[in-house]
This record gives sequence, structure tokens and C-alpha cells, in this order.
Amino acid sequence: MPNLILYQRDYCHLCDLALAVMAEAQAPEFDSVWVDDAPVLEARYGTRVPVLRDARDGRELDWPFDAAAVQAFLIR
Repeated sequence: MPNLILYQRDYCHLCDLALAVMAEAQAPEFDSVWVDDAPVLEARYGTRVPVLRDARDGRELDWPFDAAAVQAFLIR
């Protein structure tokens, strides 16, 4: 199971951009989690998506981020 989670919404242009940034950063495998149908996740991430979370330590990287920010996030 990947340690990274990308929280997203359906039909989210920014989420599509975040996926492109993750590819550019050559991020390791990650899970995509959609917040639309989960009330707890909707409350926490609904206005913040896309959000990249490290499940090991709980760190989060809020949008906007670029490839350099993702790479820096991954080496911490």
C-alpha cells in the first residue's frame, strides 16, 4: 500500500493539474482518494483539494504545488 495519498474531487480541474505535477515530479506510487462521497473527508478536504498527504507522518501539501515542492515534500 502506498504511503502517499492524493485527495481529489470528481471533475476537478486543479486535481487534473496536480496529477500532471505528480508525474513531472516522478512521485512514487500513490493512492487517489475522492472526497465527494465521504462526509468526513469532504469536511476536511472539500475546499482544499487537491491535497497530498504522507500517511506515515500525517504531513500534508496543499495546492498549489509544483514539481519542486513535491520533490521537497518527498525527501523530508
